[in-house]
Amino acid sequence: MSPLGCCPGYARCTRSGVYDRTAEEIELAGAAVPLDGSGRAYDRLLEKIGDARFVLLGEATHGTHEFYRERATITERLILQKGFDAVAVEADWPDTQRVHGFIQGRGSDQSAEDALRAFQRFPKWMWRNRDVSDFVGWLRMNAPHVGFYGLDLYSLHASIAVVLGYLQRVDVAAAERARARYSCFEHYGIDLDTYAYGAGLGLTPSCEDAVTQQLIELRELTLAHPAEANEPNAEKTEEGRRGGELPFAVEMNARLVKAAEEYYRSMLRGATATWNLRDRHMADTLSVIAQHLDRELGRPCKIVVWEHNSHLGDARATELGAQGELNVGQIMRERYGRDTFIVGFTTYDGMVTAAPDWGAKPVRIAIRPAIANSHELLLHFFVESIGVENVVLLPDEDRRLPDALRAERLERAIGVVYRPQTERISHWFYARLADQFDAVIHIDRTSPVEPLEQKETRESEDLPDTYPFAY
Repeated sequence: MSPLGCCPGYARCTRSGVYDRTAEEIELAGAAVPLDGSGRAYDRLLEKIGDARFVLLGEATHGTHEFYRERATITERLILQKGFDAVAVEADWPDTQRVHGFIQGRGSDQSAEDALRAFQRFPKWMWRNRDVSDFVGWLRMNAPHVGFYGLDLYSLHASIAVVLGYLQRVDVAAAERARARYSCFEHYGIDLDTYAYGAGLGLTPSCEDAVTQQLIELRELTLAHPAEANEPNAEKTEEGRRGGELPFAVEMNARLVKAAEEYYRSMLRGATATWNLRDRHMADTLSVIAQHLDRELGRPCKIVVWEHNSHLGDARATELGAQGELNVGQIMRERYGRDTFIVGFTTYDGMVTAAPDWGAKPVRIAIRPAIANSHELLLHFFVESIGVENVVLLPDEDRRLPDALRAERLERAIGVVYRPQTERISHWFYARLADQFDAVIHIDRTSPVEPLEQKETRESEDLPDTYPFAY
């Protein structure tokens, strides 16, 4: 017993030394399964997932080892035990296609680490890290039939190069027309912010018509001339795993160019407009992938999705949704109902790999303890009350999480940039956790991902002595 009469290891207790469990903690106990390495927690989770076709696995940060590790473990079990067909991630289509080819035994890459070299744009540690490399290696060895797809829209120039390279091989005249249309972007080079400003204000012509026409023509080409679309050596290319997938993969790049053009042109309309456009594109891309796989497989496919909680947790249950934001989780629930199952991840404190500013090199930085009136603080007290570190919170038979998580509290979101100096403003928002997610995995103390390029990371400075214990 401590000098204050508290039980060692507990955050709250009476002067007599007996821990007082709150009503909320008692309620949470009925839904909790300790994540103790036995596999029992995920046995129960897979039971709750049932026959859902889309399992969305979130993360509270983009740089936490445990989030990647647990998502990989769940995904491997979904593939082996429930026959899942693909993994779709918060990354760009061209980069994931190299990984896609490696998993399925194509291309010249000799290792998962080699296949991940396609990820060179900031923040490359999101995907070029040890956990992802191990997972991709597992897929190659154990599930070479599984697809690996990117949902994001930042690869405009790389996607243009894929489209032009493909057309140059199958239809030189079509390639010349595409090159002329895409030359609209040449005035701006790689500086798409300049394009966003000029086209958004109407100071320069937009490329909207050009990229739309190119997408239409590409679709017409693959429909009218399937023999040309399916190159003789299609199975050896990085754009697709089979002849039937090659034109689909190239069309997805043309779709991305169109969406990226609209995204940059909309930037001056505000953060909500660009956020909604990006998440709608990711949800649409996921639906198109599903439709393609349904046709390829001759049955409804099953897909696992890896993205940040902020994209996958239903936006309607957050203050951001009240301000007009939507996201992938919301759209997937609206489209597919109970065929969508969403798992959120939370942490109380620990370390994370993140950048201090956009474009900066990553650092290993301390995550400040969860603040007052947050879901993370509630879950921290809860796991201490039951004497475990990590826990899976499962829904009841009606797919409802405990009401204790339905109260509106603060929820943390750390992206690729972490600014602990402005912790409350930069990284917390109000949400109803039980309405965002179908299940929640709480890892009380987390550790940083290990980038494949270790020399690029360094330790952050320690927290200042004046760091406040509450907000």
